Amino acid sequence: MWLKPEEILLKNAFKLWVTEKDNEYFVLQRRRGYGEGGGGLTGLLVGTLDTVLDSTSKVAPYRILHHTPDSQIYWSIACGVTKEEIVHHWEWLQQNIMRTLSVFDSSEDITSFVQGKIRGLIAEEGKTSLVLEDDPEKFREALLRFEKWFNLPPEEKLVTYYSCSYWKGKVPCQGWLYLSTNFLCFYSYLLGAEVKLVISWDEIWRLEKTSNVILTESIHVLANGEDHYFSMLLHLNETFVIMEQLADYSIKRLFDKEGFQREPALSDPLQITKRGLEAHAKSEQFRTFFRLPKEENLLEVHECFLWVPFSHFNTLGKICLSENYLCFASQDGSQCHIIIPMREVVNVEKPDSSSRALTVCVRGKRALRFSEVRDYQRLANTIRSRCGISASPQHSASSEVVCFNLADVTVFQSIKNNTVVCVSQLKEKMKEQSWNIHFSEYGRGTSMFFTRKTRDLIVRGVPEALRGELWMLFSGAVNDMATHPGYYTELVEQSLGTSTLATDEIERDLHRSLPEHPAFQSDTGISALRRVLTAYAYRNPKIGYCQAMNILTSVLLLYAKEEEAFWLLVAVCERMLPDYFNRRIIGALVDQAVFEDLIREHLPQLVEHMTDLSFFSSVSLSWFLTLFISVLPIESAVNVVDCFFYDGIKAILQLGLAVLDYNMEALIGCHDDAEAVTILNKFFDSVTNRDSPLPPTVQQASVGNNDKASDFNVDISQLIREAYEKYGAIRSEDVERSRKRNKLYVIQTLEDTTKQNVMRVVSQEVRFSALQLDELYYLFKRQHFLSCYWTMQSPALLHHDPSLAYLEQYQLGFQQFSVLFSLLEPWAFCTPKSTLSLWVFRLIDENQDGLINFKEFCYALDTLYGGSFTNKLKFLFKLHLPPGEPLTIATVFCFFCFFFLCQAQFIHFSKTLYNIFHGDPEEESLYRAVAHVTSLLLRMEEVGRRLQEPSSPPDSHNSQDAAAELSETEWSFSFEQVLASLLNEPAIVSFFERPVDIQTKVGHAKVAQLKLKANK
Repeated sequence: MWLKPEEILLKNAFKLWVTEKDNEYFVLQRRRGYGEGGGGLTGLLVGTLDTVLDSTSKVAPYRILHHTPDSQIYWSIACGVTKEEIVHHWEWLQQNIMRTLSVFDSSEDITSFVQGKIRGLIAEEGKTSLVLEDDPEKFREALLRFEKWFNLPPEEKLVTYYSCSYWKGKVPCQGWLYLSTNFLCFYSYLLGAEVKLVISWDEIWRLEKTSNVILTESIHVLANGEDHYFSMLLHLNETFVIMEQLADYSIKRLFDKEGFQREPALSDPLQITKRGLEAHAKSEQFRTFFRLPKEENLLEVHECFLWVPFSHFNTLGKICLSENYLCFASQDGSQCHIIIPMREVVNVEKPDSSSRALTVCVRGKRALRFSEVRDYQRLANTIRSRCGISASPQHSASSEVVCFNLADVTVFQSIKNNTVVCVSQLKEKMKEQSWNIHFSEYGRGTSMFFTRKTRDLIVRGVPEALRGELWMLFSGAVNDMATHPGYYTELVEQSLGTSTLATDEIERDLHRSLPEHPAFQSDTGISALRRVLTAYAYRNPKIGYCQAMNILTSVLLLYAKEEEAFWLLVAVCERMLPDYFNRRIIGALVDQAVFEDLIREHLPQLVEHMTDLSFFSSVSLSWFLTLFISVLPIESAVNVVDCFFYDGIKAILQLGLAVLDYNMEALIGCHDDAEAVTILNKFFDSVTNRDSPLPPTVQQASVGNNDKASDFNVDISQLIREAYEKYGAIRSEDVERSRKRNKLYVIQTLEDTTKQNVMRVVSQEVRFSALQLDELYYLFKRQHFLSCYWTMQSPALLHHDPSLAYLEQYQLGFQQFSVLFSLLEPWAFCTPKSTLSLWVFRLIDENQDGLINFKEFCYALDTLYGGSFTNKLKFLFKLHLPPGEPLTIATVFCFFCFFFLCQAQFIHFSKTLYNIFHGDPEEESLYRAVAHVTSLLLRMEEVGRRLQEPSSPPDSHNSQDAAAELSETEWSFSFEQVLASLLNEPAIVSFFERPVDIQTKVGHAKVAQLKLKANK
């Protein structure tokens, strides 16, 4: 590797380096302790220095120095891990540089030319991803160490590295932590003690920051049942965030099949950088906070002041600019933020250059004044250019799509016809008046200010007439609909008449969605619900349809038009509740784990009496999936949905804690889970909404058993207010952090459950022990992922579907199978990608789909390791049959085998036996036995041919034709003939009946599996 020329003092290096080659201008040196003659105390000391200190000259065992005859100054220009690498550089210098140096007159010119040439070579190499690193030179040095120590495949991309201590037992080992796209690696070498650790991100169960008496702050990693602690990190928080991002990237890519098409920085695993990960994390946080579409990326951030008209002062904050939005969030604790779509901006003015201010004018005769913007001119030009590209009239969906506002049709019809003004209606009018005052002060629509007062109004309850509008605004769905005019109409037309598993499930659940509500007792409501759910299933086949989506969509349709309900569903499923509505409901399970953490933190008294918190997870699952709609009366549940659209999952967590807190004493006195469930159900039945203007025919429509009168009533507004007062301090940032931490554990728990189910099925039909099956499953799954680590288009990755049956979730194509089978088969007769490997693959692929599942793989190994002599021989025999034969692994165990090997196939079969016996201590006797069997079978065939000859002498002409016909006929052998002949050879029988230790093979495969990939 070429190095940036750096001056070194050779005088003090004589004891550490040995000169291998030299000439007038260059010196090739080898570090003591490496290569021939290395070792001893010198090697130990040098190795320790190489690990602890951060310098290229103290890492690479070979280097090339440049010098001139009349100078004592040496310059390091190249280094190498192997002698072949450094010799290659040396020969290049000899061929390309040495002849040129003779034309220079002075030493200064020679040195200047050499340095310039080396820098040019480095710049040429630096056209790769290295130029994206903060310090390319140091990163090259770290990359050299990374490749040398861990011998990973050359495609593996090093992202960053840190100096730290790794705690092995109670002793810290000082070394280096390397974080790459697919692996967490650590290396330490102190006085002969080498510590090397390689963990793939997809194996990690826990990743968290911890502290205790010994370790003030450390990073805890739980993988494969082992705990690992890393401490003494100079930038611990930065290190942890990068580790968290890499683990999350691995999970999304390998388990969720996320392609990252919209994010070029993450779309190629071979080009992942620290800077790209940081940009991705910031964009993700930006989108989450402002509820923006997934297409938006954070492009610029400017610190500034914003004039807040309703408070009459400038608030400090940051402008965040994306492709289509200009957003502002305060930093002074006022909790004020605003979202301005570029399509709403009509002008950008720069009124006062002295204050570095700019004014953004939006539709509706509103203006926002930002001051003290450091680069205000460039920001103004950027906004103008983006508005020129994206500015367009706001889309009105109602003119293009036939939509039904079920609230207008069914819910409020009776209210409009009712001339009696009741108390609840007066309260509703007061709420509307409060919101109208709020709109006049803070704005209305997409450019409204979001403040503490907005949340206070939400907690008090949203007026029925404004609910749909505010849900669209708070969720960000209003922006989705405005930027996709006509999209819903197209989806409805395209999905019309389609028949899939999702549409079948939708039809089954249509009449279960708020069945007692008047809106869904007619074809109008049912048809609207069908169109929205079917359109979404067509839009997002990865989710399709999941139970609970029908209940949520039913409520959305009560307060929003049909197209609006569709975009609200998109916002909930794809942004606000990620991974909730799929086969494994991972998102909901993650939030259950977050909920358990919050119970431990905020309700310690309950934890003391109920140590097993899994009960609360099972009970609260429906709370999270349906936003309490399935357990609360409809008029109360919509208040919860109001808070959810404003505060996200934080509002559901707060309310869940408030429910448990309200029933604390009763839950502590419970004797079993059934009693606790009864208490909670009774509580939810008692929740009412005293301010609801809905008529009695609509109220309580969503709850099935309300005929029992409650002894007490709880007002939903009061319950929500208490939830915010007691648990409002929970920050959304902490919830997101807890989500990331628990997601690893939840996914690995689901993966472990999958493994147990697969092993339970396979263990009934093979002779391997539970431990052996566990290790084989680990190797099988790892081989599956090895084909996915360095590409986004791996067939194994594309075929991985968590919704499939347990046995089909992980499968291997031929290339992956041949590598793993060559490591595990007992006699080393199959090399990767060989013809024989292909025959084995064809034989055990029962459904002929070109993929092998774990069950099929274990059947084959079980036959070769634990099968009888007859079954082993039958397996080998069938490998050599022509492709047209209907073969499966199941036929190996059939007693009768009515297949024949022709001449060419029998020759291949004999060669396979020779390959199997090669290297065995009894190789010579086994070879003789095979030769004896072969000659015996051939003699038997010859005798059979003679018996087929005609007994009476025919005429000469016919005799010649018959002889020619007989000579052209190929001979063949049946399995019974081969088996009978081999049974007469004790050496062959004893060889195949000799037990082979699969544990040794498995141990070797664990080590060699990754090396085979690296050496390709």
